[in-house]
Amino acid sequence: MTKADKTESTSEANTAAPAKNTADTRPSTPPGTMAPGRRTMPRDYRISLRPGYGVDAPNITPGERRQSLRGFEDTYTDIVDYIVRITHRIWEDQDVGYIYDTYSPGCRLYDDSGVHFGVEQLVHGTMQSINAFPDCRHYADDVIWAGTDEEGFVTSHRAINIGHHTGPWRWGGPTGRKLETWVMANCVVRDNEIYEEWVLYNTAAKLQQLGIDVATAARAAGNAIGFPTLSERPFSEVERIEGGRKPLPYPAQTTQGFDVEYEVRRLFHDVYNRRDLSAIDRSYAPTVHWHGTTNRRGYGRSDVRGMARNLLATFPDLGVRVDEVYWMGNEADGFSVSVRWTGAGTHRGYGLYGEPTGRRVHIWGMSQLYFAHGRIVEEWSLFNEFDILAQLLRDEPTTP
Repeated sequence: MTKADKTESTSEANTAAPAKNTADTRPSTPPGTMAPGRRTMPRDYRISLRPGYGVDAPNITPGERRQSLRGFEDTYTDIVDYIVRITHRIWEDQDVGYIYDTYSPGCRLYDDSGVHFGVEQLVHGTMQSINAFPDCRHYADDVIWAGTDEEGFVTSHRAINIGHHTGPWRWGGPTGRKLETWVMANCVVRDNEIYEEWVLYNTAAKLQQLGIDVATAARAAGNAIGFPTLSERPFSEVERIEGGRKPLPYPAQTTQGFDVEYEVRRLFHDVYNRRDLSAIDRSYAPTVHWHGTTNRRGYGRSDVRGMARNLLATFPDLGVRVDEVYWMGNEADGFSVSVRWTGAGTHRGYGLYGEPTGRRVHIWGMSQLYFAHGRIVEEWSLFNEFDILAQLLRDEPTTP
């Protein structure tokens, strides 16, 4: 369901109508999943991104609180307003130093090149990007959120970036070309500070649009970083490939009615651990719109199945674990769901990346799924494709 399809609630409500996640009533954690954290999920769209919201003019007067936002600056009205406007201030107003006020000093940042710690690296990376694309605009496309003051908030922010490459960056001098792509960032926020962020910049799509050879850039990145082996990375192994276990069927639902989190976790397990592509037909609407990494686009279940087949053919031992799920909505208005997932596999097949290299890779991604009448009608998904290419294409280390 797109934002235009969502049922708009009246403006007299000052807060969302949340409901507790019922994770403690679900079946024990099945193979290929990770137990969800406790979050309070908003049961409606009263606090959500609407057309024209944020970017240049918030849709309500700053200071008129729609959530209590304990510990946040007075100017922010709700968590969506916070995420959209701090992004605008940092990137478009170019107040890069505002990062010090809105990120914790020891924040953790996960991106294409792994995990980074500390706010100074974030400041440095932001300044480099703004220098390369000084006129870049960041248009908020959607924000999915959950949480409370006590729990902290989680947000999944999708944005469209449009600008021109007029400054130098790590892949060479300015090309003058126009950039138009989309990115996704998932944040964990408490008391006005982001202390964890997972972000994918759609790097391969950016390079393609600027006329830069993606494979050459990925090989250079892999050689520069040195890419440790999978076991040395700060991510745990997915259960699908531990000790050659066979993937068991996902446990039957024990709750009553449509359980959106159960459906999402079962979908990922069935498709990527059980290799049951028919699960896509059960979970997706026939006319689903699909948007993928490196600006791929598709329409209909066959295109969704095609991407899943490509991944499974490329990495025959691929295993996937769902790390986090949170959502907004209800059965009448539909659900907007954020999913963060981790995968690992060995490049032994022909699919996405040419001749098999035999190298094992770490994969992670984020998806935004929109449900209407129990089916997914729109999907936006990114995974660390440029990082995967760097892991596969880097030169073999020389023997001393």
